[in-house]
Amino acid sequence: MAATPQLLQFAREQLFPTYGQPDVVMVRGEGPWLFDSEERRYLDLSGGLSVNALGHAHPVIAEAIAEQARRFGHISNIFFNDKTTQLAHELCARSFADAVFFANSGAEANEAAIKLARRYFHSRGEARHEVVSAVRSFHGRTLGALAATGQPRYHEGFRPLPEGFHHVPYGDIDALASAVSSKTALVMLEPMQGEGGVVLPPPGYLEAARRLCNEAGCLLHFDEVQVGMGRTGKLFCHEHDGVIPDMMSLAKALGGGLPLGALVTKRDVAEGLVLGSHASTFGGNPIACAAGLAFLRVVDEEGLVARSAAIGERTLATLRSELGGVPGIVDVRGRGCLIGIELATPARAVLDRLRERRLLVSVVRDTVIRLAPPFNIPFEALDLGLATLVEVLTTRA
Repeated sequence: MAATPQLLQFAREQLFPTYGQPDVVMVRGEGPWLFDSEERRYLDLSGGLSVNALGHAHPVIAEAIAEQARRFGHISNIFFNDKTTQLAHELCARSFADAVFFANSGAEANEAAIKLARRYFHSRGEARHEVVSAVRSFHGRTLGALAATGQPRYHEGFRPLPEGFHHVPYGDIDALASAVSSKTALVMLEPMQGEGGVVLPPPGYLEAARRLCNEAGCLLHFDEVQVGMGRTGKLFCHEHDGVIPDMMSLAKALGGGLPLGALVTKRDVAEGLVLGSHASTFGGNPIACAAGLAFLRVVDEEGLVARSAAIGERTLATLRSELGGVPGIVDVRGRGCLIGIELATPARAVLDRLRERRLLVSVVRDTVIRLAPPFNIPFEALDLGLATLVEVLTTRA
């Protein structure tokens, strides 16, 4: 392996500078731990942006990937294959859905949702094309998903975006009611905002969204790319509110660490995308689907959705107890293995100090520290990470 200075030189010179990485090169992982090229060990509570629900290098996932790679890696969607078909069945069996379209990412799954909504009403002869989403939402970086994203800073430099997208304050039922019209094809909401600052919906908000969509005759889509697959202590986040959408997008944890997204819908909605109307060369890749099936198997066998809920309770109790009343701490909130700590000031300096202590977290909305630990993290490791976090936050300069 090349020495660290050479690897960093390659990285700085040859990768697009779009991520702002520190001068660290990660080379391997084990459970909740990451190791850099100097063999320094880090406790990873950032979760690969909510992807690594089973931590790093899980043996069941690794074996499923290897076994499928020995069979075949890609055959395209002109044929059925066993792993993709089995995973589609598992997702339908566990959710409200009857049909699945596989993609490679959450952005692609959301892009498919937007296209499906427009195509669905086109096939019915209805002139509907508008999409209503929320302020501070995040739906991805393709142009359609970006237009649905309610954060103007992500739009800078990419205008004009596709037309027909409207953003209303998250949690404001009256604003949502005012925005939905006879032109609305889709209301796209996160049942809990992740990138928007780990924001929970007010009681009754998702229920009201369902009612408004029913009254207006438009479709309701829940973006569960970050909050689905057990991340919030339920397999799907909308289960906390008991509201059933027409469509749902999944990704991140779904692929067990590999790129995999999915749009799941009711059968009548899925019929809006007819033969040849949408496609993805790599969507539903057999290796990624094998990893997804292995992920679900581990989650079931080890009861990890319930454990995600227990981790959330433990984390919230600890942080609220230790940080309550601490100057500069605005709020501690979240569900399951997705927790946000809102600060009164930008959190970048805290992020750097935590990394110096070998603790990895992420920052959203500039002032919110986000924790997304694996569902199977040992409580000893979790408690160590929380103690370090509390120490740094209570001794900030």
